[in-house]
Amino acid sequence: MLAVQIILLIVGLVLLVKGADWFVDGSAGVAKKCRISPLVIGLTIVAFGTSAPELAVSVTSAIQHSADISIGNVVGSNITNILLILGLSALIRDLPVQRLSLTLDLPALLVASGLLIGLGLWGNALSWWDGLILVAVFSVYLFFLFRNSRADAAAGEPLAEPQGDPQEEKGKIRAWYARMSQKTWFLIVLVLVGLGMVVGGGTLLVDAARAIAEEFGVSERIIGLTVVAIGTSLPELVTSVVAAAKGETDIAVGNIIGSNIFNIFFVAGVSSFFYPLTFTAEGNLVDACVALGAALLLYALSALKGHKLNKIGGAVMLLCFAGYYTYLFLI
Repeated sequence: MLAVQIILLIVGLVLLVKGADWFVDGSAGVAKKCRISPLVIGLTIVAFGTSAPELAVSVTSAIQHSADISIGNVVGSNITNILLILGLSALIRDLPVQRLSLTLDLPALLVASGLLIGLGLWGNALSWWDGLILVAVFSVYLFFLFRNSRADAAAGEPLAEPQGDPQEEKGKIRAWYARMSQKTWFLIVLVLVGLGMVVGGGTLLVDAARAIAEEFGVSERIIGLTVVAIGTSLPELVTSVVAAAKGETDIAVGNIIGSNIFNIFFVAGVSSFFYPLTFTAEGNLVDACVALGAALLLYALSALKGHKLNKIGGAVMLLCFAGYYTYLFLI
């Protein structure tokens, strides 16, 4: 049984890696052809797609009355997304943070993180009406996101271009792939197939990792904050790292910020419709405060001169992530 779960875990990882590669290529290509900012693509399509495992796991956990896994998955994923994934991505390449992120997206993430703590402590749970508030605020955020994006386009703000010359690809298969990547329908297929592989691979990997972890009698809170959180964040991890390596830095950054906003407003909000998500000062407050602290750290580093995450910032994030995990397993 254990051997089967290990095989499923490896298969899930393979699907994640290749699916993310195609997903990034397709998303960047569609952004260029449709004159849509890659930042907005990262904040919406890529972010929503790579957050699908979090949505599936949290809703399923809520239906099964496993509130600790549901809320732990959301909070743990947000911590992992910023401290681990952006930290690793920043070590690969400097990640510029766009004006829209500084003025809208990061403030929205801070509001979301604060709301999660406030609504959770008020009643010691996220109930269905708390979920309605989160989803409503999310709708307002989306409205301003697309309005500002259209304003930037009208003002003539330059759109990021995917880097790399397709003609430099070597080999027949790569040359064919480069030619086909100029066709809109093929880019859409890449997005859909890549998304399916990312979501399917992430779900497969999470299920396998969860089964392995449960063999050791780990609590649902720790499972949610670690195995499930990291597992459901693997699409974001692979997508952002691949995007950073390809030079698609707007997608790398937008993917993480958008995923975190989506996780709190939509994943936690929708999950609370099915079952109240228990939130206590003893069990969840520290974790939620770490998630808020991670968002504040990201904003502070992004607000520095140059408005970008460099290798030093990435190293600081990774150290904070290691410190948090040390706390989880030693306390």
